[in-house]
Amino acid sequence: MTMGDTVIASWQTSRDNPPEASRLLIERAHEELIAGNLDDQRLQQVRPLVRESWVRSWRGRVGPEEAPRLELVSDELDAYRLAHPLASAMDMIRALLLPGESEDSGVVIAVGDQAGRLLWIEGDRQLQSLTDGMGFVAGANWAEDAVGTTAPGTALALGHTVQIKGAEHYNRLVHPWSCTAAPVHDPETRRVLGVIDITGGDEVVSTQARLLVDATARAVESELMVARLRERSETRRPTTFSSRAKPTRRATLHVLGRDRARLEVETELEESVIELTARHAAILLMLAVHRQGLSAERLSDLVYGEEASPDTLRPEMVRLRKVLEKHAPDLVPESRPYRLPVTLETDAHDVLSLLDRGAHRVALTAYRGAVLPESTSPGVEEFRDVVRAALREVMLSEASLDVLLAYAEIPEGQGDAEALRLALEMLPARSPKRAGLVARIERIEAG
Repeated sequence: MTMGDTVIASWQTSRDNPPEASRLLIERAHEELIAGNLDDQRLQQVRPLVRESWVRSWRGRVGPEEAPRLELVSDELDAYRLAHPLASAMDMIRALLLPGESEDSGVVIAVGDQAGRLLWIEGDRQLQSLTDGMGFVAGANWAEDAVGTTAPGTALALGHTVQIKGAEHYNRLVHPWSCTAAPVHDPETRRVLGVIDITGGDEVVSTQARLLVDATARAVESELMVARLRERSETRRPTTFSSRAKPTRRATLHVLGRDRARLEVETELEESVIELTARHAAILLMLAVHRQGLSAERLSDLVYGEEASPDTLRPEMVRLRKVLEKHAPDLVPESRPYRLPVTLETDAHDVLSLLDRGAHRVALTAYRGAVLPESTSPGVEEFRDVVRAALREVMLSEASLDVLLAYAEIPEGQGDAEALRLALEMLPARSPKRAGLVARIERIEAG
């Protein structure tokens, strides 16, 4: 039996829950914090590490029931994982943290990058099916500034191993779970490469669990160093560095709920954020939507309207190219037709992808608002309507009651009488929420 087998066995047989009074105290302290009562005495009885993380999350306006953003999907996720430094260490992580029969091990292990995005999730299949419901899926962002206090996110924020138990999580969706996580550092530069996490019941926050996860992270760092030394010894050719810009690893255009789009560009060496003008945002969004390319005439119609001449578009393209040449040369549009040489993802496309996959709660959380709400570009207005319609259609035809009620609270759903009536039909007969829905429907119909 391996060390991992021994520890896992001890986790599965130690099911002692914390005293009920302690759990209730933490839950009440959490409620007071969310309400903004930072001076409440109950908060002083919460572990300092947890309390300080709660306050950081609250000040950062993290939602206490907000599902994480899905930032990497399908082929993009696969390519990113393949290139990540921890990819070569996954076999070691599995061997140390998962017993031979990992499908019913009683724990889930997750490995994420330095930004808190989960890249690999393995382990107990039944537990995975449950944790999926709170957005604990590959590609989701579990950084502290995204979902609040969790072991992986807070371990990255603090730079050391962290254990978070049940109600200590900032996000209420995660209260049924406990977790232990340790950051992994570059063995030479000490830069954070990622994080290793185990999630399950209260047994995963034992002293043995902390020792094992921390030891796994240190073993991975040692293995990375050995691999580098081996690689250096096998070649005598001097390493040369190109003066050319590093190729773009990932580019994302954020347009939901934003009047000025934000372009995030990630290379091997750095991440940069570019605030775009309204015209540049409209041009890039249209090229992201129409990936096959657009003629100058068609792009001009989508950005300026049919009355405008392509000559209006050309000087704006020159200015956009100058911006991209400086920050993201791989994204500089090609001509005849205008098209992007590499894939540009958008947060709006992520929402559409989540809806297609049935991840309704995560999709609703990822929907930050209308696409470039102040833009009057015809193409933007059309795409804005497409995203809104897709969201509404899924909410009315497939969403669960709690997701539908959440939809009714966002601007698109607040005045949607059909959605409110559907929620009313789905509510139990004695639900206290029924009166509020009836009143809202009556106001809409009267107006």
